[in-house]
Amino acid sequence: MEKLSLREIAAALGCPPPTQEREITRVITDSREAGPGALFIALPGERVDGHDYINAALAAGAEAAVAEHDGNYTPAGRVLRVSGSLRALLEIAALYRGKMPAAVIGITGSVGKTTTKEMVAAVMASAFRIIKTEGNQNNEIGAPKTLMSITPQTQVAVVEMGMSAPGEIRDLCYAARPMMGIITNVGVSHIERLGSRENILKAKLELADALPDGAVLLLCDDNDLLSQVEIPRLRVIRYGLQSRRADITATIVSTAPGSTNFMLHAEGQSWRATIPGTGEHLVLNALAAFGAGRAMGIPAETAIEALKNYTPSGRRQRVVEHEGVTMVEDCYNASPDSMRAAIATLAQFPCNGRRIFVAADMLELGDVTEQSHREIGALCAEKGIDLLLTWGEQARLAARTAQAAGMEAHHFEEKTELARYLAATAHRGDVIWCKASHGMALDEVIAAFYREYHA
Repeated sequence: MEKLSLREIAAALGCPPPTQEREITRVITDSREAGPGALFIALPGERVDGHDYINAALAAGAEAAVAEHDGNYTPAGRVLRVSGSLRALLEIAALYRGKMPAAVIGITGSVGKTTTKEMVAAVMASAFRIIKTEGNQNNEIGAPKTLMSITPQTQVAVVEMGMSAPGEIRDLCYAARPMMGIITNVGVSHIERLGSRENILKAKLELADALPDGAVLLLCDDNDLLSQVEIPRLRVIRYGLQSRRADITATIVSTAPGSTNFMLHAEGQSWRATIPGTGEHLVLNALAAFGAGRAMGIPAETAIEALKNYTPSGRRQRVVEHEGVTMVEDCYNASPDSMRAAIATLAQFPCNGRRIFVAADMLELGDVTEQSHREIGALCAEKGIDLLLTWGEQARLAARTAQAAGMEAHHFEEKTELARYLAATAHRGDVIWCKASHGMALDEVIAAFYREYHA
């Protein structure tokens, strides 16, 4: 982060000027990171209130702190009082971003945004000096931190934008000032709070609203709602595998554990491409990244070569060979769309044994919770998956539905029981795909399997 003066930060926040000028080189929300150059933003939380740590941060050398309520702070002259600390963080990010010339690419969507972000970053890095959202830092806390990691040398910033309520993407865009946008999908994630897919679409389109006239907006035309979006003031580029009118399409040639080969069609030409991952949904993400690269003037061949070498983030379809068993670690997050994609991909996955799907609950689905979990079991049976193992109150419905359809399925009350059964029943040649919302911590089952399974 380049230096900001405390005086200009105070002015941006509408606070009285500080009695002593200080230089800020870091903005932090964890008091344990306090030290010279740091500005500590005290965020209230359900379990921990950052205001309780303001004095500790100042004592540890922080230049100043931001607080949204009064307290016995020492020294009081180094605390900027604001109406909302979270909004203050956004305003500081907007102030900083306004000083940086980098082009920002904003990415959002119900599913696929993190993988698309990684692919876009890989393509952009082939031609530009870039920064990108790290991990899952895509919310109102993480995104401002990403923006404040931009430097004068940064040419492109690839910023992932998550949301769980209307107005959140609008606020992130206020700070980010994106010049290109990508919307990967409109599904049912967070439908519990937004009420309908149409409301989710409206929230996602806050990214489009923030783009300047003539800017590029990439939309997945395979999505029923995104295919209906028309924004004449923007240069809309559509991509898809099923859409006949898409500007960028692909034909899958072959799949193998950990890779997909396909022909990429765009601009009246075709190119052979490969990505390190399996499934149509990953090809869609690659098409978005290719389109972003071409819009930035990157040669098609360069973009395709970059996609070949992109690195998946976190436990997103990480393929691990363990004593003759193929484990697909895909338990970073889950939604009905990503569950369907995983099951469909597993059904086509090269396999010398059985195809085993391990599922736990999908969270934050509201009124569609029961239906969505039943669909897991129905789809496993329809696609010919050999064995379904579930854990979680809602995932129980998937097992029951699969059993009713005549396939083998077992539900477990404890994760330890599931891991034990999986280790006992797996054999060489089997492919095991583990999928659930991150909050279900299904990675614990994977870790236990690695410890307990021996061919």
